[in-house]
Amino acid sequence: MKYPNDEMATIAQKLKQAKLKITPQRVAVLSELTDNYDHPAADAIYQKIKLKLPNISFDTVNRTLISLARNGVIRIVEGLDRARRYDPMIEPHHHFYCLKCNKIIDFISEEYDQIKLPASITKKHQVLEQKIVLNGICEDCKNKKDNKGRK
Repeated sequence: MKYPNDEMATIAQKLKQAKLKITPQRVAVLSELTDNYDHPAADAIYQKIKLKLPNISFDTVNRTLISLARNGVIRIVEGLDRARRYDPMIEPHHHFYCLKCNKIIDFISEEYDQIKLPASITKKHQVLEQKIVLNGICEDCKNKKDNKGRK
């Protein structure tokens, strides 16, 4: 399996920063997630990688994803469909979940980053990260609904 030099360098750098060995499986998983902000589930990632690495197992892909998440290379996002999904964007951001199609859309908001947390939480707990999740109907699903019945 061949990768463009700049993509391979980026993947290798991410793995080295996380102190992870560069393996074909890790490279394949990260390559699949690079610039993919659809927040795919493990099965979707496996189906695509299997086309390039026919001998790879679902278990290997799943364990690789979990390892990458534990080491801060990617993030786990719980989907509304209860499937564990994966996000290559590790920088702080928030999510919009579509209740119709289960799409997860990233967004950045300085206002949401600055929300004051309740004292009942901050006095008792150490907050390491804060994310806002908005639930609604995405533009695509809204347009489908709006266009029903129009000719």
